[in-house]
Amino acid sequence: MKKSIKDFDLEDRPRERLISKGADSLSDEELLAIIIGTGTRDKNVIELSREILETFSYENLSDIEVSELIKIKGIKSAKASSIVASLRFGQRIAQKTIEKKITKISSSEDIYNYLKNELADKKNEYFYAILLDTKNVIISKEVISVGILDASLVHPREAFKPAIKKSAKSIIFAHNHPSGDFSPSNDDFKTTQRLVEAGDILDIEVLDHIIIGKDGYYSFKKENLL
Repeated sequence: MKKSIKDFDLEDRPRERLISKGADSLSDEELLAIIIGTGTRDKNVIELSREILETFSYENLSDIEVSELIKIKGIKSAKASSIVASLRFGQRIAQKTIEKKITKISSSEDIYNYLKNELADKKNEYFYAILLDTKNVIISKEVISVGILDASLVHPREAFKPAIKKSAKSIIFAHNHPSGDFSPSNDDFKTTQRLVEAGDILDIEVLDHIIIGKDGYYSFKKENLL
């Protein structure tokens, strides 16, 4: 017979422990259980949370969609939406915290640290432009294009439009490889060359172009290719 959360001692229930002892006292499945709220006829909410964590890796969960979660029995669109919204909100808080800490760029590693949490596990390819002022302080971060897997097309006109509009002195381009491999492709080399040439014409220096993968990054500047 299924043991309901109501059958747990009060001090063992996730929500009550969160209130009395704080979030750090809870396991991942208990934190997820609070987000889900209720279980099913066959499984209590802890067991349902455990099934989700056993079905999806943490990498999968970082970019999961409602359509994937509802494949699990007992997870309807409302529960799935709560999970996705909570995960995205947590990711945005983490990214905003990083962005507040890194305001000036002095190396390719700064850009990697600035973007890795946002880009490393994306299923699509995102191409970003980081706009900088005369002191290499970040003006803004702009999404230039979003592709499907490795098919992301970048035209210099679109790539430099935000920099011209915001009077940036220099620019750094960055994109991810959804495969996780950050080695540059032939298209990456061609795209970088076109962007550098366009920057020379516009008098907006391209300081770097980095590719972010699962466990690291490639910097054209670091490899002396700019």
